[in-house]
Amino acid sequence: MPEPRLELNESLGSETVEIKKFPFVIGRRVGSDLHLQNGDVSRDHAEVIKTDAGYAIHDKGSRYGTFVNDDEIQERNLLHGDRIRLGRSGGAEMVFLFADGDDATQGPAISDKSGELRQVAALLEGLRALSSARVLDEVLELVMDSAITVSGAERGFIMLANSENILELKMARSRDKKTLPVAGFETSRKIPEEVFRTGKLRIEADLLDGDLSDKHAGTVALGIRNVLCVPLRLVRYTEGDAAPEKERRVGVLYLDSREKGTLMSPATAGALETLANEAAVAIQNAELYRAALEKSKLEQEMQTAAEIQQALLPAAKRSGEFYGVAAATIPCRSIGGDFFDYVDLPDGALGLSLGDVSGKGPPAALMGAMIQGSLAALAHTNTGAAATVDAVNTALVRRDIQGRFATLFYGILFSDGRLTYCNAGHNAPMVVRSDGTIERLEAGGMPTGMFDGVDFEEATVTLAPGEYIVIFSDGVSEAMDAEEEEYGDDRFIADLGKMAASDVEPRLQYVFESVKAFTAGAAQNDDVTAMVVNYERKSTDG
Repeated sequence: MPEPRLELNESLGSETVEIKKFPFVIGRRVGSDLHLQNGDVSRDHAEVIKTDAGYAIHDKGSRYGTFVNDDEIQERNLLHGDRIRLGRSGGAEMVFLFADGDDATQGPAISDKSGELRQVAALLEGLRALSSARVLDEVLELVMDSAITVSGAERGFIMLANSENILELKMARSRDKKTLPVAGFETSRKIPEEVFRTGKLRIEADLLDGDLSDKHAGTVALGIRNVLCVPLRLVRYTEGDAAPEKERRVGVLYLDSREKGTLMSPATAGALETLANEAAVAIQNAELYRAALEKSKLEQEMQTAAEIQQALLPAAKRSGEFYGVAAATIPCRSIGGDFFDYVDLPDGALGLSLGDVSGKGPPAALMGAMIQGSLAALAHTNTGAAATVDAVNTALVRRDIQGRFATLFYGILFSDGRLTYCNAGHNAPMVVRSDGTIERLEAGGMPTGMFDGVDFEEATVTLAPGEYIVIFSDGVSEAMDAEEEEYGDDRFIADLGKMAASDVEPRLQYVFESVKAFTAGAAQNDDVTAMVVNYERKSTDG
């Protein structure tokens, strides 16, 4: 008599595996006597053992069960021709053989495979289509049409879990491949919610029978008698013998019909579970694809916003009869909340502004653009720095932008070297004198946009030719190194004392290089903005 053997049937074909030792262990573990990689197969799933009566198969506590001739078993004596299925999807199916020809005792082998072959063909066609679908609605339609074709159901729907893990109806289809209106789709939620909660397939062969008709009255009223519901689940495996399997359910696939047809057959259930597993992956991929598209669109919009923000800023360098000025900003994100501007005033003076809006990103950038525009308009109608800042503050308070304010330095540089300024809660700019001493410009008041009726002060300093001003945001002074130590005003002042450059652009570059050298190896945590203003009044003597 030949050795017992297993005829393993897979999607790519079949092979015969001889059983030469006992117990003969079958599972997903690499060292198994029969190593299978199907998702429903546990690491130590089942074993074939020898008994006094012959041979038997024993389930070793598998996750998704062992079935003999479609009956779930713990242990069952095996007959020649018995069909063994590991797990629910039918992905690991085999036939037990131990005799030759007609003289052997035959088990209940399937005599007519034509119906199953048609189901397999429909299933494979659906799986191939799923692999190329990217849009979620397209994926859901393909899943429903394939499931209805495989099962012969009259209609079906897919429910997906939302962020709160509550099922929401996403797609309903009929046998003629028409999308049914979700709002008017009537069915009981009891079965889908139970399948989603337990993760186990549910088959109801006759809802009109006994208590079932009361539990599913809405569905029965439509004439629906037979229901098959499958969980859509994602299974992830981690390496190592002790590593647990991780399952995440994303929804359910529900099918029903007035007639049994093939909907109730075990082969249909297995085929649909295979389809459901692949559908869950396809749904996740479609959602990831949609998220990637949305992210790409957002990134494109942010890039456009960054270009607009840069266009709103003045040229990096500018010079006049009595001044040279250069400024730049390096946003922490693609767009930032820092801004600067130069304004030509009617009396020939130069208005200088640099501000920092609370927060980061688009909201801060929008508010910064609004303040920049307000300053450009208000500077021409107000007689002094404090009056201009006060007008900006009033405009912001009246707009009542919740939780938003801005620190702001505004100064007016005259041709004779006078600088009249107002500092509204901003980092105090530094005037670097000819002898190397530094004067801080602190007079002003609180940040703009917080309270109405605030008094803002102004002060005046006078620059000699060759002296310059450094205006900066807190992204300079509060820049941190890898050990989270701040750059700080004292270190900044010390670095300014080492500056050898005299032109405005090299001086600005020196400021940014000093910050960069200090923060080497650390991530930028705020917008970094600086402006350098040289007073360059030429002597008229002689």
